Amino acid sequence: MLIGIFGDSHDHMENIGKAVEKFNREHIDLAIHTGDYNSPFVIPVIGKLTSPVIGVYGNNDGDQAALRARCSEFPAVRINGNYTQLDPDGLKIALIHGQDTALLQDLICCGYYDLVVHGHTHRADLYRKGNTLVLNPGELCGYLTSKATIAFFDTLSREARIEEL
Repeated sequence: MLIGIFGDSHDHMENIGKAVEKFNREHIDLAIHTGDYNSPFVIPVIGKLTSPVIGVYGNNDGDQAALRARCSEFPAVRINGNYTQLDPDGLKIALIHGQDTALLQDLICCGYYDLVVHGHTHRADLYRKGNTLVLNPGELCGYLTSKATIAFFDTLSREARIEEL
């Protein structure tokens, strides 16, 4: 299974559209969003993905009720609270935005997860801590780093890559 990963989109409609197009061209099986959508009006653009989308809230997602309401219009788009666990192809994946750094470190260091995905820092990062791969796709918005980045993770090879849009 090929997973497309993005986050910290912060209402950047153009880059959200580019990420959706790239993920659809790559025929991903699942999209993961690390939070900080910001406004509900981004959901219809994310809803153009041909794969299901699972995400979490970020610290800038103030109107969670409005985001949930917009997601209800797009059944393939779900935001699962502040944390969620996924198990594609038998892997254990933790997804969290990452503003709670102590919790993030606990998830990374506990040794339970094959992959921990997070955002929040706006810095793309990919490293291994013991048997756990840690992936931050960076910022889709490109506001802080001037680089709009996304990531891919292949559940069969267990390899990840980060790409600039």
